[in-house]
Order: sequence, then structure tokens, then C-alpha cells
Amino acid sequence: MNFRSILMVVGTLVLLIDGAAADDVKITLSTGVDYTTGKYGGTEDIEDIYVPVTGNLTYGRLGIRLTVPYLSVRAPSGTVITDSSGNPLPGSGSRTTESGLGDIVGSLTLYDVIYSRDLGIAMDITGKVKLGTADETRGLGTGEHDYSAQVDLYKFFDQLTLLSSAGYKVRGDPTGLDLENVFLGSIGAIYKISPRNRFGLVYDYQESSFSGGKSIQELTGFVSQRLNDTWRVQFYALTGLSDSSPDWGIGVLLKVAI
Repeated sequence: MNFRSILMVVGTLVLLIDGAAADDVKITLSTGVDYTTGKYGGTEDIEDIYVPVTGNLTYGRLGIRLTVPYLSVRAPSGTVITDSSGNPLPGSGSRTTESGLGDIVGSLTLYDVIYSRDLGIAMDITGKVKLGTADETRGLGTGEHDYSAQVDLYKFFDQLTLLSSAGYKVRGDPTGLDLENVFLGSIGAIYKISPRNRFGLVYDYQESSFSGGKSIQELTGFVSQRLNDTWRVQFYALTGLSDSSPDWGIGVLLKVAI
């Protein structure tokens, strides 16, 4: 990561922390490493290393999140990463590695828009913007902003939580690419093994951003452990279920409460 990118990360986190002096404000910081690989409909593997630094500020029912990522992609030249979560357009040139600042993502969530303790259900609403900060000349992004809105629904049992989500993403219009707006969604379950340990399984779906392309479908399993009152670590693995998805991926996430 270059010096300018580091300054952006540090400056973002300082702003989050500086605005959180009140006792009823909760702040968490997290980082990790995500590795995925797949052909995505092309002929050669595209390897993606994604290292996000995320600040999350919660005030009452309102949550603000900002993610500043470092991205490294080894792929045929001409490959374009069209989304902060992947979905690359494969190139056809010689294999090369490009790395640098990825697309910064900010979101605003209103928690418990619907909540019933008796029924054990809750619903959140999130608005998200992906800023086109990744270098489009090196294929690390499209250079355009994307906007999305999403509804998350939860059903709580004693140790089991069922979850589902549905959303819509409005894509920017980069030069030379015809990207379409897409629907997305997920379903899954989280089981609490103990007060400190959980595991879960989530299926994610997203329409293809390319006309006639295949949808993105992934299945992710994870285990999460609370190390103490401040630290939590999570390990996960995923597999793709379509030609537009990665073949497989693994990752680790470390979160600290301030």
C-alpha cells in the first residue's frame, strides 16, 4: 500500500473515533485477509487478495461503516474488477499482478426498523455507496460509483438465528463497459455453540452485471470466536456455484471493540 493510501486509512479511522466521544456510541475496528481464485468464465485463473480496514460506529439504532481496502490481483492483462466484492471481467493478455487502493465503501444502517421480541424477528435497512477510488487504468476498479439499498430480516431462536436479505444495486457507467443494475440477496443461519463461539452457513446470490452473463452464486461457511470482551476472530471458506463465481476462497477477520 502506498503512502497516500495509508494516509486515507488512518484519516478515515481518526474521523470515526474523534466523532465518538459520547458514552452511548460504540466503535469497532476490523481487518483481515481474503483470498479468492477462479476463472470467472475465462480461460485462466484470477487470484484476488483483499485486505480491508473497516471502522464501524453505532449510535443507538444507527450504524455507520466505512471500509478502505488494499487489493492485489494476479490475472491476465485486461482484467477489470467491476465490484468491490469481485465479479471480474476476465482479460486475455499475459498474466500480471496489479495492486493498490481498492474501492472505498461506505454504508448507513437503520437497525430494528421492525422488531418483535414475542415473535423473535427483526429487520434492518442499509444504504451503501461504493466509491470509484480503485485505479481503473490498472483494472482494479471501474472508476465509477455504485449505489445499493438492502433489507435484512432475522428470525431468532434459542441458539439459532436465521437470516435473509434482498437488495438492489445501481451501477455506474464506466467508459467501454456496459454494466447493468442488479438484484442481490442471501439466506443463511448462525448457530451459537457457546457464549463465545458460533458457526454459520450463508448462500449469496447476485445477478450478473453483464447482459447474458451468469449470476454470481457463493456458499460460505464460517466459525467465529470471541477471544475476550474486546477481541473477536472469524475464519471462513467459500465455494462458487456458477461460472461467474470464484472456484474457492478463504479468509480471516479480526475485530476489536474500542
